[in-house]
Amino acid sequence: MEALDRIPGFIELPEADIFPRPELRDFGNAAPAPLHLAVGIFDGVHLGHLRVIGAAVDAARRDGGRCGVLTFHPHPSRIFRPDDPTLLLMPAAMKNRRLFNAGVDYVVWKTFGPDFAALSADAFLPELRSALPTLTGVYVGENFRFGRGRKGDVAALAASGAKLGVQVRGEPRLTRGETPISSSRIRECLLRGAVAEANELLGRPYATLSTVTRGKRLGRQLGFPTLNLPWAPELLPRFGVYAARVRRPADPPADGLPAVANFGIRPTVEEGVEPRLECHVLTGNCPFSTGDHLLAEWLAFLRPEQRFASVDALRDRIGEDVTEARAFFARS
Repeated sequence: MEALDRIPGFIELPEADIFPRPELRDFGNAAPAPLHLAVGIFDGVHLGHLRVIGAAVDAARRDGGRCGVLTFHPHPSRIFRPDDPTLLLMPAAMKNRRLFNAGVDYVVWKTFGPDFAALSADAFLPELRSALPTLTGVYVGENFRFGRGRKGDVAALAASGAKLGVQVRGEPRLTRGETPISSSRIRECLLRGAVAEANELLGRPYATLSTVTRGKRLGRQLGFPTLNLPWAPELLPRFGVYAARVRRPADPPADGLPAVANFGIRPTVEEGVEPRLECHVLTGNCPFSTGDHLLAEWLAFLRPEQRFASVDALRDRIGEDVTEARAFFARS
């Protein structure tokens, strides 16, 4: 997990790191307040997750309390299926950013190791309450499972909460079409290039955070200069060309510049390289340069990556991609 600023000693939950919203850096010294805690993996922070988190945020605002998210690192599949772990949609820093945007006051990252995995379902909530004396409410999805052997469910959690004076709320799953919204469904969308569908499930554009590096300037030689954005996600979206918007993370979404993006290994001009995201800004003069930290939002899949017979054929195809991307933004 990324090394971010932590508040030592605020929560006596073993092997946990606490990350506050930036304006709450002194939260560790704040007076005790009712604590409403959303619990889950929340990979992707999609619309279904936001329903659970929103219930905790709303409850905290009603009683003047604080809202936190308890999540886990590494993903439990790393313990239970080390040879076939779940590939995450986003790194920890991006996940924190999305959770804060949802109104969360702080995020608690609990190390998910063998000892925690062996904790019985009956002991789960008492341990949380012992570590978090002001714990007032726990909010989970209706399919939440916990404890050794995943034997605990929402009903068991609610029964445990009743003994401790902790309200437990299980939020129904959201659906799109006839299928529930889930992180696994979003992964499947990205693997086949269905980024527009993934965005609908996320409730916002799928996005990449990266720092511009100096490349080989091949795009400039072809007449289409690009921003080189090294990026190594666990889950690789489908290699191909996308319509995208690029902006600095602190800028409002409306300030994003339209771009045509290529994610892949560039088989026409290179061999044996790591996948890379390259963005050609469509507005002419590009205000970004090497060293800039940028957010690229993926909006539409235009075509799969392919090997061309010549650099000239590649140049012609990029010109067509630019035309198609401009048409997409004109329609949008």
